[in-house]
Formats: sequence, C-alpha cells, structure tokens
Amino acid sequence: MRQTSIRNRLIAIVLLSQVLLAGGLLLTGTYYTERHLLSTLDAAMQARALSIAALVRYTEDSSGNVYFDDSLVPPPIDPSHPDIFAVWAQKSGLLVRSPNWPQGLEVSPEGRDHWRFKWAHVHYRGLRVFQAPVLDREEGPAFRPQTLTIFYAAPLNQLDQQVNAAGISIGAWCALLLGITVLLALWGIRRGLEPLQQLAERAALVSSQDWVLRVPETAERTSELRPLLQSMTNMLARLERSFVQQREFLGNAAHELKTPVAVLKSTVQSLLQRPRSSEEYQQGLEHSLEDVQRLEQLLQWMLRLARAEQWAHGALRRDLQMIDVGATCDEAVERIRHFASERGTSVHLHKNGQIPLRADPEDLQLVWSNLLENAVRYSPEGGSVEMSLTSKNGGPAQITVQDHGPGIPPEELPHIFERFYRGDPSRNRGTGGFGLGLAIAKALVEAYGGTITAESTSGHGTRMTVELPTN
Repeated sequence: MRQTSIRNRLIAIVLLSQVLLAGGLLLTGTYYTERHLLSTLDAAMQARALSIAALVRYTEDSSGNVYFDDSLVPPPIDPSHPDIFAVWAQKSGLLVRSPNWPQGLEVSPEGRDHWRFKWAHVHYRGLRVFQAPVLDREEGPAFRPQTLTIFYAAPLNQLDQQVNAAGISIGAWCALLLGITVLLALWGIRRGLEPLQQLAERAALVSSQDWVLRVPETAERTSELRPLLQSMTNMLARLERSFVQQREFLGNAAHELKTPVAVLKSTVQSLLQRPRSSEEYQQGLEHSLEDVQRLEQLLQWMLRLARAEQWAHGALRRDLQMIDVGATCDEAVERIRHFASERGTSVHLHKNGQIPLRADPEDLQLVWSNLLENAVRYSPEGGSVEMSLTSKNGGPAQITVQDHGPGIPPEELPHIFERFYRGDPSRNRGTGGFGLGLAIAKALVEAYGGTITAESTSGHGTRMTVELPTN
C-alpha cells in the first residue's frame, strides 16, 4: 500500500500556493508597469504630435496651399532610434512625412488610434491624432478651414527594457519572499505537528498492563486534537473493559468448568477405590452423567454466546426469512409454562397483531425464554409474569417482560448483562443457571440491531424491555 505523509502534503500545498501567489504578483506587477509606461509614452507622443501640428502653416494664396515648417521638429523620444511621423490635411491630403520615413511603410490617415508594429527589427508604437486645428493660418476672403490628422510613432526599445527590468526586480523580490515564506511554513508545519508526534509517542506507551493515555500538555492545548483525544480515550476505555471482561470470562469459565469436572473426577475416583455392587456403580454413573450433562450444557451456552457475539460484530453471515415475532413469543411462553406451573406462577402474553421481522425464530425464542425463565425464577410463589408485544405505526417492535419479585439491587443492575454474572455469589450447583442467559439475550438482540434494557425497583419487580427494528 502506498504511504502518504501529512507533512509532505502540507509542504506541497504551501509551496504551490506561494508559487502561484508569486507568479500572480509578477504578472500583475509587470502588466501594470507596462500599462503605466505605455500611458506615459502615449502622452509624450501626443504632445509631440501636437507640436508637429503647430508647425503646419496655412497661407491664403491663389491655390489655398498649406505649408509645413520642418525646421522646428521636436527631438525624438529615444535618442538611439528616431521617431517617425506623417501629417495629413483634411482637404489637401498628405502634407509631409518625417525625413527618416521607412521606405515601403504605408500608413493611412484612418484607422485605430493606437497600434504596434515592427520595422527594421525595431518595435514601434503608433498613435493617430485626429482633427488637430491649423494654428498658424492667414484668413482671407477665400479662406477654407481645414483640420489635420497626425500619425506619430516612437520606438519601444526603452519601454521594453524598463518593463523587463521591472519584471526582473519584481521576480527577484517575489523569489526572496517565496523563500522566506517557505522557510516559515516549514518551521510552522514542524511546530504544528509536534503535538501529534508527542501524542503518538505517548500512545505507544499504552499496554494491556497500563491503559492510561498520558496526554502531553501541547496536545491538550491544541483544539484540532481534542476530537482525536476524546476518541482515543473512549477507545482505550472500551478496550480496557473488553480485556477485563475477557480475563473475567476466562476465570469464570474455568470456575464453572472446574466444578463439574472436579465432581466427576471425585465420583469416578470413589468408584475405583474399592469393589462395589452393581447398584453403587449405577448410582455413581448416574451422578457422573448428571455432571457430564451440566458440563455439556455449559459448553453449549458458551458456544451459543460466542456465535451470537460474532454475528453481532459482522463476523458471521446468515440468510434469514420473514417471521412473525408474536409466534416466537407464543412458543417461548409454551416452553416456560411447565416450569412456571411447578413454581405456582402464571404467565400472561398480550399482543396486538402480527409483527413481521427478518430473523431466525430460534434466536428470538431463546431470548424470550431466558427473560421469562428469570422472571419466573424470581417471582414469588403464586405470582404472575406479564409479557407484552406492541408496535406503533410501523415502528420498532417492543417486547416487555414484567415480574413482581423482589427486584434487582441498584448496584447490581448495571452488571446483569455481563457474562457469568449472578447476583448470588455462592456459585453452587443449586443456584441454577450459569449467568450466561442475559448475556446471550443481549448479544442476540444487538445482532438484530435492537436494544435491551432493564428497569427494577426494590420490592416491586423487574421490567425487561427489548426493541427490535422491523425495517
């Protein structure tokens, strides 16, 4: 898998943004410098064009001619390259051209105000001034007023050199600022990532013997790391709880397995100590068979719990059919009715129609059976257990099991869904069950995307509530 670096990405982004900014400043500065110089050049050429117009003299003679005095032509803008010009009269046509007029260059008195052209490997900027008046004129009875059109062009060598010099200067300053900015960015990125690096070093110290994440002070002050710190803290708390539960599960499983194995071993050893009658052997084998059955039941419960948790976490895939939740409740009530009658407890089921759900009926029957068995076990003799099934407006199916026993102490209520947890600490063979029923019920309910909760009041019984999504 290709690895990426946050630091390298940040450096690349900063470098690219600064290069784009420097390039934009260079282009903008060069453009506005050129526009300013062109504006200055245009003003100078227009002033010279009007000076050329002032040299035109109109005299009223028999032919009404217009004359041009070329002895006072202003000096060129660029001493190394001469300016060129041409003057047209409104009625008389072309009056005069500059002495250095390029051979073959044709310019008409009409066209654009400004344009650029190249002549003899030199770039020129041309300018036309329209309707310039003849200032020096002699008016008479036959005077016919005329206006002038002046074409004036100056070389762009100096302007191009100035623009290039300005571009080089701006580029040098941009490169200097770019280097300083990149160095500052590298320093800032390094300092900014230090809290993350320190946090990673502290996180590497967390182990199964020490789950405390000692967050460095710099990371605590960094607001961007607060969601990560909160997530890491919660994750470590869940991992620690899982490891503790795993260790407790191993200890509890060993304890539960040890008792029937020890009893079975003691029974067999007792039978082998001396010869016995067939009745004694039979009685001993019957006791051994009871212990084996209890051991087998415990292993089945543990296997069922493991499969339920694997399915809840997506490790197992199952093809399920649509069933009626109410039918599974009916089956669970029928299974528990004999056990309830032995204890003088009545079980009542209330439901309001069919509720379809995609599920395995044996899973749901096991959940209801565990809840009902606990409710009957802790109900007083002659009491009752109520089970109800409801669903409003196509919402989740809600199943409740209510008993009227002594209730669960508040300090035990948060632990009743833990594996091998039993309120009776004696853990003898007469307590009944292994403390896995509610753990299995919770794992199966969560595997179907549902929830199971317990509410209990001392002396008033316990209510178990299961909600299963039907969509």
